[in-house]
Amino acid sequence: MPVRLLLDENLSERLVPALGARFPDALHVRVLGLGGASDRRLWDVAAREQCVLLTKDEDFVQLSVLRGPPPKVLWLNVGNASTPAIAKLVLENATAIEAFVAHPELAFLALGFGPRAG
Repeated sequence: MPVRLLLDENLSERLVPALGARFPDALHVRVLGLGGASDRRLWDVAAREQCVLLTKDEDFVQLSVLRGPPPKVLWLNVGNASTPAIAKLVLENATAIEAFVAHPELAFLALGFGPRAG
């Protein structure tokens, strides 16, 4: 079953086509008319639509720990990274994302760029 990503509004809509080759069912919340929706509303929609919630919002990580899946949360701990950098990060981790989604007990996966030189 392909991974369906639901991108939170804190991510650019330009990520949808950038991820499309590997995640063709990716959607952005604004396309669903959910711009400005509460975290709880996005959580419920992602669960109902069987999507993985792709977000930079740490609140969803907390929700995933408290409530468990569904939905699963893919948390991007990337700060103000560019859209191309985020797309590259997600695509480079596509196999890990698919394994995470397939695991029945895991609630969230955190992705980041690792240590940076200061």
